[in-house]
Amino acid sequence: MSHAQTNSYPKTIPEDEHWWFATRTWAIEKFLDALPQKQNLDVLDVGCGAGNMIHHLAQHGRVRGIEVDPRPVKIAQERGYDVRLGDATQEIPFPDASFDLVTALDVIEHVDADENILRQAFRVLRSNGHVLITTPAFQWLWSHNDELNAHKRRYTAHELRAKMERAGFQITRLSYNFFLVFPLAAGMIALKNLTGKNAELKSHHFDDDAYQVDMEPVAPALNSILRGVGQVETGMLSAMNLPLGTSLIALGKKK
Repeated sequence: MSHAQTNSYPKTIPEDEHWWFATRTWAIEKFLDALPQKQNLDVLDVGCGAGNMIHHLAQHGRVRGIEVDPRPVKIAQERGYDVRLGDATQEIPFPDASFDLVTALDVIEHVDADENILRQAFRVLRSNGHVLITTPAFQWLWSHNDELNAHKRRYTAHELRAKMERAGFQITRLSYNFFLVFPLAAGMIALKNLTGKNAELKSHHFDDDAYQVDMEPVAPALNSILRGVGQVETGMLSAMNLPLGTSLIALGKKK
């Protein structure tokens, strides 16, 4: 039986204001709003970090999380989140058929055994449960940001679909995301690669203790513009799957 969740989670956190995270969150909410049952769910957020998406997912029910890095687990627990240490590439530390929804939000690109996570998600889902995946798109868009965040790969829609289907999922929806900024992003990455700028950035030192996804800061005015672009794109996702983008978002069902 699923249980509604009552909590005192924050309504927003600083990360929510960044245009990239906001655009991704709006896309996730658009996909989840289309679920046959979208409330009173048992939800597991795999690779949840310090729990930065839990306050969003909590509108759909009781949320628990697992994370392989003990540093953000400690912070998540201090925030009052139900998060435990665990390696989803080995075994998600919950019994079979424990959840209605499993999310892995920009997680599977960080590990060699990405399909193990998908198979574990399938195992802990109940019949007719759903998995929601977000991940970077197109290997040729590889940039310094991938290096900074310790990515192993980027995916095409075909590759992600194939891996999810091999894990047992029926794909109910699959779309690219960040479609409207795609030409600008692709052009900037290509220019940096041609000029060697990405190679310069790779040698730059970053804090080894950082555990959060690291995004480039954006001037407030530009951030507001890009948030507006993200809202327009979210409206587009109401009507169609997007053919290109710098990221992917996929919803799969366990029959």
